[in-house]
Amino acid sequence: MKRIFLYQLVIVCFFVLAGCSRSGDVTKDQAQKIGISWKLISNFIEPAHSFDAKFTLKNGSDFTLDGSNWALFFNMSPRPIQRNKTPQPAIIEHLNGDWYKMVAAKDFKLAPGDSITINYTGTEGVIKETDAPMGLYFVFYDKEGKEKEIVQVKDFTVEPFVAKEQIMRGKDDLVPLPTAEQRYKDNLKFTKLGAAQLLKIIPSPVKMSAGTETFTLDNKANVFYQKGLEKEAKYLIEKLKAVTGTDFPIREGLPTTTTPEAPSIVLNTGNLSVNGIAKEAYKLGVNASGVNITGSDPAGVFYGIQSFLQLVPTESYQKLAASIMLGHVQVEDAPRFHFRSMHLDVGRNFQTKETIKRVLDLLASYKVNHFLFYTTEDEGWRVEIDGLPELTEIGAHRAHTSGINVSALHPAYGSGPVANDEGKFGSGYYTRADFIEILKYANDRHIKVIPEVNFPGHALAAIKSMEARYDRLMKEGKEKEANEYRLIDPDDKSVYLSAQAYKNNTVSVARESTYHFFEKVVDEFAKMYKEAGLTMDTFHTGGDEVAEGAWTKSPMAIKLKNENPDIKEFRDLQTYFFRKLLPRLEKRTLKVHGWEEVALTKTNAGIYNANPEFVGHPVVPYVWNNVYDVDLGNRLANAGYQVVLCNVTNFYFDMSYNNDPKEPGLYWGGFVDTRDNWAFAPFNMFRTTEETAFGKPMKEEFVGKQQLKPEARKNVIGIEAQLWCETVKGRDMMEYSILPKLMGFAESAWAAERKWENVADDAARKKMINEGWNVFANSIAQRHMPRMSFANGGYNYRLPMPGAVVEGGMLKANVELPGLAIHYTTDGSEPTAKSPVYEAPVKAAGTIKLKSFDMAGKASRTSVVTAQ
Repeated sequence: MKRIFLYQLVIVCFFVLAGCSRSGDVTKDQAQKIGISWKLISNFIEPAHSFDAKFTLKNGSDFTLDGSNWALFFNMSPRPIQRNKTPQPAIIEHLNGDWYKMVAAKDFKLAPGDSITINYTGTEGVIKETDAPMGLYFVFYDKEGKEKEIVQVKDFTVEPFVAKEQIMRGKDDLVPLPTAEQRYKDNLKFTKLGAAQLLKIIPSPVKMSAGTETFTLDNKANVFYQKGLEKEAKYLIEKLKAVTGTDFPIREGLPTTTTPEAPSIVLNTGNLSVNGIAKEAYKLGVNASGVNITGSDPAGVFYGIQSFLQLVPTESYQKLAASIMLGHVQVEDAPRFHFRSMHLDVGRNFQTKETIKRVLDLLASYKVNHFLFYTTEDEGWRVEIDGLPELTEIGAHRAHTSGINVSALHPAYGSGPVANDEGKFGSGYYTRADFIEILKYANDRHIKVIPEVNFPGHALAAIKSMEARYDRLMKEGKEKEANEYRLIDPDDKSVYLSAQAYKNNTVSVARESTYHFFEKVVDEFAKMYKEAGLTMDTFHTGGDEVAEGAWTKSPMAIKLKNENPDIKEFRDLQTYFFRKLLPRLEKRTLKVHGWEEVALTKTNAGIYNANPEFVGHPVVPYVWNNVYDVDLGNRLANAGYQVVLCNVTNFYFDMSYNNDPKEPGLYWGGFVDTRDNWAFAPFNMFRTTEETAFGKPMKEEFVGKQQLKPEARKNVIGIEAQLWCETVKGRDMMEYSILPKLMGFAESAWAAERKWENVADDAARKKMINEGWNVFANSIAQRHMPRMSFANGGYNYRLPMPGAVVEGGMLKANVELPGLAIHYTTDGSEPTAKSPVYEAPVKAAGTIKLKSFDMAGKASRTSVVTAQ
């Protein structure tokens, strides 16, 4: 009996213990049973421009979370966290950049099966799902507080943004809610056009005349090229093979004659100018004898080839055919600006070499001839530099760290706790061979790659890398070598917060080793250009967004300031840095490009003024800020600087297309769509800057501001589109952000000045803009985006959602890009290409779902309207 009782006691104890929660070790499998949801509560709170949100944790594990054995780390669109008005079970701490930590209160307890909610408040409204927390992971601690286990959260949901207070940034947000009805209203001014009214070539050529006859091109036609144009000829026959499946014969030299019986494609250069422009100009002719492309230079020939390829019918891209039917045509063309550029940030989220090549192909298609390759940032250093291995060993990888003071990069933008994790984009870099390959690929497409190293701010990856190098060499007893490229004052106690919420991303401008580092990197870039058979003649030094408060508690900076009476304020050290760096770059015969701040000084009141000090030097500021300083580009050009305009309200591809919560992107500068890229008047910017970021019509903001002086027009050397990649992850998302915006940008960069740019009357100008945009929008939808669905294996371009209303029981629908087909359903199912096509108002009831489709079969997201 005693033995039986003992067994019963053991069994009872087993089940009792099994039912009890454990507060000791936790396994990965158990930790992943802890579910988390996040909800944006409201942006309509006090103080204005703040948000309320909450986390809900549901413990599905058999492990009890207490006040000391865990913390939750995550990334979120960077915003300062405000102090909780009421005590919460846990608090949210801002660590650095977009890295946050949830820390439990001492009395916190979440037993198995229980749920708990943590509310918090932050600064600035939150309206996008891409703003929400991402890359969540738990760190579990032992009794001594040491990190024991790191577990990524698998069960995480973001509750939908549906209420007005979730979609608008605050009570002063004037941008209408993104409903199907609002889209319908906005689209009413646009109509579908016939094929004859469409632009066959984008960007629009200076002159184009089409005949009524046709020419059939097949591989019986020889491709003749003038000596020196072999690269362009090989590019052309590669593209022709992609649409015909056949090889075209290629011959150096020009034919003695061309006839309909012996047609040919002829590539040559000659002494020509178009619209008074003799650089990059071309003439293109298609007739019964074949195709002739004459350029003022090889670049002009290449751009003539791009126009020719756009004349190829979309059907030829859809399905291989041995021959192509072309209409007779004559084109004369030349660019408005010789500097036409796109910037791409791969520091925040890495993009592969193959993806970069796809971008370069896109740029070539739309005659963009510069590529600002932004390969260094706080969140990553992306190019291998010979002799400084830590830059990529440390600076190209993000993972969980024990804090912000270690020599490593912490997670950012949802990269998670593990470096090189599959499906994440926080880690990665280009080897020297990769970078050289990219340079050659770009050069073959007449694109100049401009490298950028952003100093003195935005430099965390470089700082952490060089601290790792310092630590390694000090351990080896090599103090001199350790300090050779060090970038910080180790005793700096300055407190600041950068625009992206970093606390430690600014190099010391008082160390000679900082300048030595920059020179070393520049020289290594120059070597890669040389190995690519090129000469690096331009370097971008960054120079933007140094935070107020930087250097103020740095003993080295204080000493430097005291020894230099010209340095009145610590913020003046930014100009000091550039003043000291510039001659080192000039010595290397480099043109020195930088963000607008390199040519500015800042007063105590926060006002920026043009700094005349560098006028006459090869210094080119890129001006992005027309939101907070609407005439800055004009003022710098008027002061004598050559400038590149990259206005946020027109050319920031990372700005979301609209305020739909599911539409990815940022919006601090407002919302930017393809029409904004297209409707830009570089010499009359006030006429095409229509609203503030919050949707307020801009008029009074221009009062008393500088117009561009006529004699300063020559100082506007070009324009640039920007794609900052905080929210852009992977190739598809990147292409979605670029297309079709790039088409609108190309029109502004290349096409001749449009008549409406100089019309002073607002009503007349807007009428002309709407008419011009209607033609352009139709052309995108009906000709150019479908081609992008097949070119280069297909690009992931964006299609707009339809607008729709139900009035009197009748469904009415339209779309932002006329010519797209609208398919709809009334049974709650998702529309497909086989669903009914909307052609005219039709009776409908219940919940109606609509999608836009192009001729390639690609579809938009779903638009929903309900019949009352």
